[in-house]
Amino acid sequence: MAVTSSIDDELNQFERDIRQLKIEYDQYFGGGRKRPPTEIEWRLEMFSKRYAERGGELKFGQRFRYNNLTQTYAKYKDIFRKRLQQKEEGKVQRHFGAAAKKIETERAQKAAEVQAAAAAAAAAAEAAAIAAAAPAAGTSTNPAAFRMVCSKPEQESEKIGELYEAFLQAKQKAGEPTGKLTRSSFNDFVLKKTKDLQTQKKCHDVEYVVEVLEGQVKLKALVKS
Repeated sequence: MAVTSSIDDELNQFERDIRQLKIEYDQYFGGGRKRPPTEIEWRLEMFSKRYAERGGELKFGQRFRYNNLTQTYAKYKDIFRKRLQQKEEGKVQRHFGAAAKKIETERAQKAAEVQAAAAAAAAAAEAAAIAAAAPAAGTSTNPAAFRMVCSKPEQESEKIGELYEAFLQAKQKAGEPTGKLTRSSFNDFVLKKTKDLQTQKKCHDVEYVVEVLEGQVKLKALVKS
């Protein structure tokens, strides 16, 4: 329990650092900082490498959250790398005379256009990352469904645990209440539902599907032939 709490705390810090990285990079590109936020970037890199090697220690819900955060961080990194390159390429040598001033003016205008395009790309990437991590209720963006096949629920505690975590995570991200959802009641539901379908449909396997349709979380039980 203590290990789980520690991992959750570190994931929370990872998420905070990603947000802070974006804020400080925006300040740097806007002229409010003299240097890029390399210290935060170093912490994020170390965290990513550490948990890439410790993936087996994460529970399903933690692994799902870690993957979303690393995808967001990767998008930001790519955007910041391109903006740094554009910032460096925007540095030009000074010339003298009317012709030189005209050249510098044209280059400054192009640099401003590039910066504006980069800012728009950053905003679009941020919106896409937020939408991918937690789709708003009522939108048509539906994350990939989680599927699990069950035949002997009384012997498949680990599989039912993953199904429970997927269902819980989906409801939390959709903003649905989870206060009455417990592992014990969920186990009882899966056991009863599986046995009922096996008896009624004369089947061996039952596939459970967790999916989000139009912002609402659905748990389906399907007969496998």
